[in-house]
Amino acid sequence: MTGTYVYGIIPSDVELTPGTRGVGDPPNAVELVRHEEIAALVSDVSTDRPLGRPDDLVAHQRLLDATAAEVPVLPLRFGAVVTDARAVVDELLAPHHDEFLATLNELEGRVEYVVKGRYVEQAVLREVLDENPEIARLRDEIRGRPEEATWDTRMRIGELVNTSIAAKREADTGALVDTFDPLCVSIVVREPTHERDAAHVALLADTDRRPEIEQALDEFRTRWADRVELRLLGPLAAYDFVKT
Repeated sequence: MTGTYVYGIIPSDVELTPGTRGVGDPPNAVELVRHEEIAALVSDVSTDRPLGRPDDLVAHQRLLDATAAEVPVLPLRFGAVVTDARAVVDELLAPHHDEFLATLNELEGRVEYVVKGRYVEQAVLREVLDENPEIARLRDEIRGRPEEATWDTRMRIGELVNTSIAAKREADTGALVDTFDPLCVSIVVREPTHERDAAHVALLADTDRRPEIEQALDEFRTRWADRVELRLLGPLAAYDFVKT
């Protein structure tokens, strides 16, 4: 049995690159289901096995990101499956045509970038100890003593370190946002995914602003050398800026 997997929504006048493939093992051919001025990127998918393999998620994102680099696209959440192409029109494209078209028009010439920063462990711990005498005092207090006899103090040290890093994250994220704000249409601050995250920020920007974004990030790399490791991901589909 098969269903129709839906990746995202694009303008209907777009033509797919021949040989485009999506999820599945082996990967299935991607097609367009058109309705008036919008279209859905779809492929057949077997319904006798659950989606969710890492390869499926990678294929989903790769297709959407490659599409976003060329044309506006509204990404759907991973795992959207309907019965057939007719259902794509009746349940998705027709009821939301005007809303989807308006959002696609807003995304024309724009893509998402993600800036990820992670503290260098030894560097951020040195900062924390230099700036917080209580942590240094507590560390001296437990030095050489059995772990079981100093459990409460160790817990207190961990709380103080985490609080200090959280404050640094807020300040450093704010500095990035202030710098990128004039270069972007919109910014979303993502929740940290790791205890040493320094920043995790999604940017919606015009495609021609990429050189300026990269230059601004290079300036932060110089400023934060040996303190924060920075990465720029993109162009990506506008996952953080549309809700479908």
